[in-house]
Amino acid sequence: MNLVIVTGLSGAGKSQAANALEDMGYYCVDNIPPAIIPAFVDLSKRESEGFSKLAVVTDIRGGSMFSDIERVLVRLKTMGIEYKILFLDASDDVLIRRYKENRRKHPLCDAEGLSLSDAVKSEREKLARIRSMADFDIDTSLLSSAQLKTILTETFLKSAESGLRILCKSFGFKYGIDTDADNIFDVRCLPNPYYVDELKYRTGLEAEVSDYVMNSPDSEKFKKSVFEFADFSIPLYIKEGKSQLVFSFGCTGGKHRSVTFAELLCAYLKGKGYNASVIHRDIDKD
Repeated sequence: MNLVIVTGLSGAGKSQAANALEDMGYYCVDNIPPAIIPAFVDLSKRESEGFSKLAVVTDIRGGSMFSDIERVLVRLKTMGIEYKILFLDASDDVLIRRYKENRRKHPLCDAEGLSLSDAVKSEREKLARIRSMADFDIDTSLLSSAQLKTILTETFLKSAESGLRILCKSFGFKYGIDTDADNIFDVRCLPNPYYVDELKYRTGLEAEVSDYVMNSPDSEKFKKSVFEFADFSIPLYIKEGKSQLVFSFGCTGGKHRSVTFAELLCAYLKGKGYNASVIHRDIDKD
């Protein structure tokens, strides 16, 4: 059985994640107390038309029942149930803004008599332990719903059958650093197509732009160093049992140089047989 336990900060996108998993064929249950999960999994296994792919969302909405989560995880192991924990996060400012926009109350505002900002802080502290146990930790602060779905699709449709899943990302520093990254490469030191009139409003997905970026000895040396680092580090990550690895490339706006290098590394890793994919976080931003 393929079980995904979805948890994380309120407002970080757990419902969107559940919708994406449902589209991938997972049977999803939202807001389930941890103590019920083993019984639900067992029931699904015993039914003649049981579900082979389950996703359950459990979080702070369960109140004191959520404190059972670690004990429940141990029980799942003793039952021989393999699971993955997906943790969704976002910055405090983003979470507060989302709550103000949809005019919903944070679960801890009434439960603990807290202001919205204090509720977010309290929840983050309560979830610190389960976050440290997560197999996948995704910050949705700067992700669109479509981008989150792309990441989850690549993760849960391929990682189970292909081992380590590698994501090559591009981003623009002007929009904030990529907090999901395991390794960040700053390519702002390389030739910038933004200052070429015919390339300014194009992207690194186009050959003319990527050729301009790479038509420099410094760019070729940078690429060689990145590839060598990937060749050295990936086997070590695999040895440590890592499920997901993110290489991120940042330039000023996330349209030209970072896109070029994310595409190059992804193609290189695929050529070596790795389960690699690419996402460009800021390519459509102004």
